[in-house]
Parts: sequence; C-alpha cells; structure tokens
Amino acid sequence: MNIRKSALTLGALGLSAALLASCAYNESLGRNQLVLMDDSALVQASQAAWQETLRTQKVSNDRAMNERVARVGNRVVQAAQLQNRSWTYAVFDDSTPNAFVLPSGHMGVTTGLLRIAQNDDQLAAVIGHEVAHVVARHAAERTSTSSLAQLALGAAQSAAGDYGQAVGAFGGVGAQLGVLLPFSRRHELEADRLGLDYMVGAGYRASESLTLWRNMASAQNRSTGPEFISTHPADATRIAALEAYIAQRGY
Repeated sequence: MNIRKSALTLGALGLSAALLASCAYNESLGRNQLVLMDDSALVQASQAAWQETLRTQKVSNDRAMNERVARVGNRVVQAAQLQNRSWTYAVFDDSTPNAFVLPSGHMGVTTGLLRIAQNDDQLAAVIGHEVAHVVARHAAERTSTSSLAQLALGAAQSAAGDYGQAVGAFGGVGAQLGVLLPFSRRHELEADRLGLDYMVGAGYRASESLTLWRNMASAQNRSTGPEFISTHPADATRIAALEAYIAQRGY
C-alpha cells in the first residue's frame, strides 16, 4: 500500500476511534456531543481565567450594579439547576456591552451591558444565554472540535507529502468555514433557546429577550460581512429564531 495512503487511512481510523469514544448525549440539548476534555480541567482553566480577568480588568465598585447582577444571576442559576457550585459575580467597568459565565461558577457583566439592559428581564436574557453555554458544555465541545480539526489537518498534511503546505493552508480555511464557525453559530442559537427557558423559569418575561437583542444590535451598529464567515448568527437570524421559539413554547 502507498505510504501516504496508509498514513491517511491510519489517521482516519484514529479519528473515528476518538469520535466513537468521546461522544456523549446531552439531555438539555437533545443531541450527542463530541467532548474530549475532562470537566475538571475546564473548571481549573476557568478559575485561572477568572483570576487573570480580575487582575487585568477594572472591577466596578457600584454597589447597586453589583447587587443587581447577583440578584438576577442567582435566580437564573437556580432555574438552570446549577446550584451545585459556589457562584461569584463581578461588574467590570467597561463601556463595551459584554457578559460571560465560566464553568467554575464565575459570572462577569460589563457596565456597558447594564446600560443597554433596561430592566432585570433583559439582563436575565443575557445571563440566561451565558448560563446556557455552561449547561450545554459548549466550551468543552468547542475545544474538542478544534483539537480534532487540527489532528485531522495534521494527518492530511502528512499524507500529502510535498503538497502538505498547500493542504494546510486550504485545509485550515476549510475547517474554519465548514466546521468551526458554523458550529459556533449553532452553539449561540442553542444558548438562546436554553437561556430563554431559564429566564422564564426564573420568573422573567420572554418578550424582553427580543427587546434586549434589538437594543444590542442597535447599540453596536455592526456592519457585518456574510453570515457564513461569522462566529455568531446575524442579528435578524437570532431574533427570528427567538420569536419562533417563544411562539412554539407559548411564552
């Protein structure tokens, strides 16, 4: 058998074995996931990331803002049944509208986001979305998919011999457009749906999620390229999907 063909075959067999061994069913999503990394490793990395963020970013001392985030966050976390970890909240003095939730039980919200979220219902929409990423294990899945893509690309380059550099260049673009970026958009839409369930479960109004995302789109005034080269769904796509889900669930 040709050496290059053998390398490619062995690579394919190795990838197939990794896929079979690492697929797990996520009940919240209703689908299988490829997860190659252990949750404890993800939590450890998240704790380090939180400490680095506290070190490099300015934490707001505004008591009302911090209490608001903790109040809404605790309600959404409880609705998502994530009380099995100790949660820490912080407001960061940053005009960019942003929020994040780490698997380690840390939640950060910027002052810029709090200015856009006009009420607690809208803040709950953002926090619900971020908490949903944790429940869905999107970080672990994203990391696993990226690692597997690099492994596959390495096997293809080895099999390609003298053409390995070209395979690497075009393969990298292909992996991004064909696997990694669309997968990220899928994660965002999944988090939107789950987050809506959590905010409603916490007693907040689902309709305010639509207002929040419209406000976000207006505030950022983004001029985006084609959706297929974006890591996030287009604003219109996201809002339309939320409207359909709200109607489907009767919220």
